[in-house]
Amino acid sequence: MKYLFVLGFVVFGLFNVFGQERFVKPVDEARRDASFLAFRTKLIEAVKKRDAKYLVGVLDRNIKASFGGDEGIEDFKKMWKINSPNSKLWNELLTALTNGGKFDKAEKNTYFSAPYSFNGFPDDLDAFEHQVIFGNNVNLRAQPDLQAKVVAQLSYNVVKVDYQNSVGDKKNDGEYIWLKVETLGGKKGFVNAKFVRSPIAYRAIFEKKGGSWKMTAFVAGD
Repeated sequence: MKYLFVLGFVVFGLFNVFGQERFVKPVDEARRDASFLAFRTKLIEAVKKRDAKYLVGVLDRNIKASFGGDEGIEDFKKMWKINSPNSKLWNELLTALTNGGKFDKAEKNTYFSAPYSFNGFPDDLDAFEHQVIFGNNVNLRAQPDLQAKVVAQLSYNVVKVDYQNSVGDKKNDGEYIWLKVETLGGKKGFVNAKFVRSPIAYRAIFEKKGGSWKMTAFVAGD
């Protein structure tokens, strides 16, 4: 009887550990509003072409560019250096626009946020402590090397990142190449940094004003 109790405790413990995985799966509600879907389609094409004139035309005059007081079109243009060929805006914005998003139900489809990882993140998890695997069947490797053993494949898992043991690129402003992560179910290893995204990374907010869609914010942080 004692051994059965111990065995049951062990099985329960294993079930408890591996039953803790959490996920933030892709959602795209754009088709709920035909006018927004058409607007986003045109905007994506403009962003791919790095069409600064078109982009400025869809910015709200009070667009929020940061939580540090940067507001308005001129602040946005200055902050992102949108006429510079080296501006990082285009890649950041394209990632946000091409990865789904959700409408705010309380606003009756007049408010849309993208990408899905922002508005779809669980409210009970700390957005500063957790991130999400931004992809399907992403290799989790034993070491930060493309030739290292694949210990698991992750799809949209919530993870915690160990930055101290992650690998940065000294030639590129210290940006991370490999992130050491642990899923909530206990899977540990290294993931290519491009497949890990903070829920409070850059997101675009759109609102319908006077019958037209405008981008009212493009911010990171909280």
